[in-house]
Amino acid sequence: MNIQTKFHGDIEISTDQLWTFPKGIPGFENEHEFVLLPIEGNTTFQVLQSTNQSEVAFVVTNPYTYVDDYSFEIDEPTIDALQIEKEEDIFVLSVLTLKQPFENSTINLQAPLIFQMNNRKAKQMILNDNRFNLRHPIGNAIEKGAK
Repeated sequence: MNIQTKFHGDIEISTDQLWTFPKGIPGFENEHEFVLLPIEGNTTFQVLQSTNQSEVAFVVTNPYTYVDDYSFEIDEPTIDALQIEKEEDIFVLSVLTLKQPFENSTINLQAPLIFQMNNRKAKQMILNDNRFNLRHPIGNAIEKGAK
């Protein structure tokens, strides 16, 4: 399948690379199919790219790289929607807001993306947890060596 992307141009992907967000992503409810694309020369960040609209793309990363004590309970609606049976079946990413200089960029810890590896379904879950910030600065983690 051929798709237009925001950062990678026109690329070929296979259907086994697709992630389905059954209800879309908040603010992008009509976007249901995405693909995770690497960023050349960088193993920390990826692009979550819509297969439908090239301009809908998010830079994402593992939030645990930036926050040592990041933890939350997955709510029942998310467990049911993604058919999660055990913790090993999922992984979590968070969306970055890129700024100049890069050290001023932030990570959204209030709305993690939950990916269920067995059925390739995903969902953005909104947390009601004031311990974590919508715009958590990543600069300190970069200075400490997270790359």
